[in-house]
Amino acid sequence: MKNTILVTVMAGAFAAAPVFAQTGQSGQAQAQTGSAAAKPVQATQPGAAKGASPDAAFAREAAIGGMAEVELGNLAKEKAASNDVKQFGDRMVTDHSKANDELKQWAQQKSVTLPAKLDAKHQALRDKLAKLSGEAFDKAYMHEMVTDHQHDVAAFRRESTSGQDPDLKAWAGKTLPTLQEHMKLAQDTATKVGVSAANTTKGAAKKGSGKGGN
Repeated sequence: MKNTILVTVMAGAFAAAPVFAQTGQSGQAQAQTGSAAAKPVQATQPGAAKGASPDAAFAREAAIGGMAEVELGNLAKEKAASNDVKQFGDRMVTDHSKANDELKQWAQQKSVTLPAKLDAKHQALRDKLAKLSGEAFDKAYMHEMVTDHQHDVAAFRRESTSGQDPDLKAWAGKTLPTLQEHMKLAQDTATKVGVSAANTTKGAAKKGSGKGGN
């Protein structure tokens, strides 16, 4: 009788073993599946943090562009032959220094890190213009100023109407009239030093097709 009971208990244990094994494997598979499913979410988070929003991209380009205007304006004050070009350069230094400070204040309030120096493209332009002087500088500088401000006006107008950050959007709208005035002044000054409108328009179209921000 005892042997019969023992055989019955052992048979039940062996019968339960596969069920337990399957349950354990299923639990492990679910745990692994859940872990694998969580990884892509974690992987996308750093990418999302690094990816610049349209507002952040605009702010970055505006910061670099503003610094470039000040750098090149100082060059104009030093190297230009035309008094009109010197005065234009002085205006750029004054107005863009103010706009740069305002943008920095926005960045501090929003905990946004802006570039602290020129990018390679603008640094190369500065280096190129630094090698020129007199009338050659006047023409090259004013050509750049016309095309830059045509592009800037378009970028600031776009941000002022479609920006997501209300403060940055308001700053773009407030700065836009000044840039429009700069563009008109750049065109007038460029004409005075012999830069044709056709060349500046062509240059602006080429620059606009290569960049999406300021």
